[in-house]
Amino acid sequence: MDEKEFDESGEESFADLLEQSLGGSVPLVRGQKVKAAVLKISADWVFLDIGQKGEGVLDKRELFDPEGNLTVSEGEEIEAYFVSSRGGEKRFTTRLGAAGSGAAQLEEASRTGIPVEGTVVKEVKGGYEVKVAGAARAFCPYSQMGLRRVESPEEYLGRTLSFRITRYAEEGRNIVLSHRALLEEERQKKREELRERLTEGMTVRGVVTSLQKFGAFVEVGGIEGLVPVSEVGWGRTDDIRDALTPGQEVEVVVKSLDWENNRFSFSLREASADPWLQVPGKYPEGSIHGGKVVRLAPFGAFVELEPGIDGLVHISRLGGGKRINHPKEACSEGDLLEVRVESVDREARRISLVPAEAARAQDQERRAMEEFRRKASEEPKGMGTLGDLLKAGKPKKGKRR
Repeated sequence: MDEKEFDESGEESFADLLEQSLGGSVPLVRGQKVKAAVLKISADWVFLDIGQKGEGVLDKRELFDPEGNLTVSEGEEIEAYFVSSRGGEKRFTTRLGAAGSGAAQLEEASRTGIPVEGTVVKEVKGGYEVKVAGAARAFCPYSQMGLRRVESPEEYLGRTLSFRITRYAEEGRNIVLSHRALLEEERQKKREELRERLTEGMTVRGVVTSLQKFGAFVEVGGIEGLVPVSEVGWGRTDDIRDALTPGQEVEVVVKSLDWENNRFSFSLREASADPWLQVPGKYPEGSIHGGKVVRLAPFGAFVELEPGIDGLVHISRLGGGKRINHPKEACSEGDLLEVRVESVDREARRISLVPAEAARAQDQERRAMEEFRRKASEEPKGMGTLGDLLKAGKPKKGKRR
């Protein structure tokens, strides 16, 4: 925006004031932020409906993205800052340009809060040097560049961003900027919109912002909530870094919303299908599967059949027939074990397992016993009493001659 487009006197013409008084419009204050609807887009200008007599105009170039694409369309609502009014035309801006803006405009921006564009040129002690208004040098502290500190500060170098002037002194020789202030305003705006539509139980998309031992923080719109480690997946999560990474997009279910205390809780596992729904079909009684020992307890070993599906091998079934005092005498965490499903309790979410080798040995014993009983049942019956058997085996007495 050219410097001449500012009314340096800060006063509106008598005609503008008369028009406002007759039309009942509320005078706008320079730097005031307003919401306006896009009425029309011409070759160079965007015309705005600001809710009062007279249209607002905005330089179309301000609404292009880095690839040169226009980011708004007719009928959309945008936010802009009032700059000046002349002849019934009210001029607005979304920010002061990085080039073609003079010291007077930067000082005006520091008073009104209008964002300014700047290019991060180099890293200096405590922050960054930023070029604004074409040539003016300004300083942005590390803490004021983003909502959270980045791993590689040099990633900001060469980027053109919007800033708010937080300090303007020594006729522009001492300018301090904040990019974070604008990000916080945008986040607060999203938060207010989110509060109107977000409810517990909804499934929403978010981005993992950080990982802790106790869980992961996920940003959804304008709020950041915790996914406890127990809610990361249906299976056991020993190290959360094995399941998630910062910057990863995820789907979560909203568990709780405490807007007053700014505390929000999400669940990652509830956003995916419950593997227990497939258990009866995948793990019927008598079926044999491979699993991994994931935990040892005094009463047995827990074997993971798949993430979220564990079964218990009771201590009495371990040891290969020998009596043991603790499962660690027979196996260790991480061991691969072939097991057979002995029983499934779907309501209690419990699966009873036995080592497949022991199960096979037990089957052999059972088959041998059944075979013995079968053969015993086929032996001739009616052989008489023991006395009869003895009598039958005694030689008969002959007659004396």
